[in-house]
Amino acid sequence: MSTEDLLASSASTWREHGAPNPDIPDVLRVDTSVPLALRLRGWRHRRDLRAARARDFYQASRSPERGLPVAPDSDVVAFIRAMLGKRRAVAVGLVAFNALAAVAGLLVPRLLGGLVDRATAGGASLAEELDGIALMVVGVVLVQTLLTFGARRISAVFGQDMLAEAREYVVRFVLRLPLSTVERASSGDLVTRVTRDVSTMSGAVRWALPQLVIASVMTVLTMVAMFLNSWLLALPSVASMLLLGIVARGYLRKAPMGYITEGGTYSQINTGLTETVEGARTVEALRLQDHRTGRTDEDVEVSAQAERYTMTLRNQMFLTVDYAYQGPLVFIVLLGAWGHSHGLVSLGQITAAAIYVQQLIEPMDRLIQTLDRLQVGMASTTRLLGIAAVPQDREATGEQPVGDHLLAKDLRFAYREGHDVLHGVNLDLRPGERLAIVGPSGSGKSTLARLLSGINAPREGKVSVGGVDVMELPLAELRTQVALVTQEHHVFVGSLRDNIVLAREDTATDEQVWDALRAVDAVEWVERMPEGLDTLVGSGKQVLTPAQAQQVALARLVVADPHTLVLDEATSLIDPKTARHLEGSMASLLDGRTVVAIAHRLHTAHDADRIAVVIDGRIAELGSHDELMALEGQYASLWRAWTS
Repeated sequence: MSTEDLLASSASTWREHGAPNPDIPDVLRVDTSVPLALRLRGWRHRRDLRAARARDFYQASRSPERGLPVAPDSDVVAFIRAMLGKRRAVAVGLVAFNALAAVAGLLVPRLLGGLVDRATAGGASLAEELDGIALMVVGVVLVQTLLTFGARRISAVFGQDMLAEAREYVVRFVLRLPLSTVERASSGDLVTRVTRDVSTMSGAVRWALPQLVIASVMTVLTMVAMFLNSWLLALPSVASMLLLGIVARGYLRKAPMGYITEGGTYSQINTGLTETVEGARTVEALRLQDHRTGRTDEDVEVSAQAERYTMTLRNQMFLTVDYAYQGPLVFIVLLGAWGHSHGLVSLGQITAAAIYVQQLIEPMDRLIQTLDRLQVGMASTTRLLGIAAVPQDREATGEQPVGDHLLAKDLRFAYREGHDVLHGVNLDLRPGERLAIVGPSGSGKSTLARLLSGINAPREGKVSVGGVDVMELPLAELRTQVALVTQEHHVFVGSLRDNIVLAREDTATDEQVWDALRAVDAVEWVERMPEGLDTLVGSGKQVLTPAQAQQVALARLVVADPHTLVLDEATSLIDPKTARHLEGSMASLLDGRTVVAIAHRLHTAHDADRIAVVIDGRIAELGSHDELMALEGQYASLWRAWTS
């Protein structure tokens, strides 16, 4: 079969078994060619169906089978309460300054109302009072301006301070995530949570929360001023507030599910796009461009349906809000006319009430807008706090390893229940031994490496170092014992030196850094860098090739100095000649350490003390190169295929 035929066969298999399943019922796809009246008839059904989809997603997000959970709303309330508790003085100042600014602003309508009453009463002293009233109004406005400035400043400090702590909280828990959980969760979900959700939460903490305080204070004090002016003329605004309360309660009951569903669909879009970008060459080789484009279109359509639901909730609320803003003014005029005719209210009170109700629109509008933004922020915060809710996958017992002996007994492991990928693997590694693990792709080599390094816990069996289960050691302690290096790597923004001494930045010397670079054959290109070890690398700085980045990762490992190294195809991105030199120099440098190397280049296995051949999750053969060649078994076949 030709290469073209093989590619076509692979592409066909992928399209048959890997194609995305349509997730949008036909009833939700609106046919714009039909008359508007027919489309409107199905609107309620579509809304209810979208609500059901949001409810199902919301419930599933609480304890997902895979991926990261979403925290309950009570955790968000407790989180905000804890942050506010640390800033009681600032919070009190925020409320006090806004209350004083509101009171100053509410004096002007009363002054104008009194002026109207005196004008209607007549008298020669009116002209003389105008100058005094004008000066009072100017004074009140100036005082209100100063108080508002102070309130805004406190609001900015309050919001930024809370934002800083919230971000530190999120980063702290992201870094504490068990690596096994990070591997199970989709990259798109984690990326969305630490980018889009952090940004949304930032807006809520920095802007919406202080604005909620300001709008609430203004609304309450304006209502108090209206009652002090005339309880009768305050009744339309009370009715308006009750109506808004009922509508807001219904909105707040449904909105969290909608916004959490929105966030989940953004994660799905990011996951699909990340997979497509990272696998671009595979997509092109298998001619799957249309398939991946279709997958993205499907994800975007699912997200659009989630956004339509939240948009419907907002539209329904805003319809009532518009009436609540304008209705009270009409009723104040009608009720005021009736009350004035019966001697219950004066024209000045009617004037003041009309001004108050107009003043009330701005804080009420801000309150409603803030509630909406807080719902979005709260949904994002529940997704972020869900990271903190992920349980640790290990429990430290305090027991300390005695010696460097790494032992694996009867290891069994499954990524999906009932589908083991390792079946009773046993390994007894002698301290200082170089063990190579070989086998066909998908045989379980990398899974075994992850268990040996304590990334994942076995379903059954145990991996111990120095007599202590690796899952009972704190990560900080474990990484001084056993370290895993894979073909994946990361270059952090900073100097080359900073990137290499991460594990021992307080104790590592430049001499140790150069020794590590020499061990991984990286001295030559580092010396050519503009500023040597001080050269800034990472995003937006000096760009490293994949091979250079992997050499930096290996140098980082040398400086960390664990007694046991697990190398999972750690030289796969380096050209064969460089890899050969690198592996040889590491072998001499790491003399006395235990090294487990997942080898996809069999010359690595040839240099090892022992070779474990993994076939279908079992160790089929174990011995030195010469011993396994003499067996004429699986390893001998792999070696001949490699050397031919």
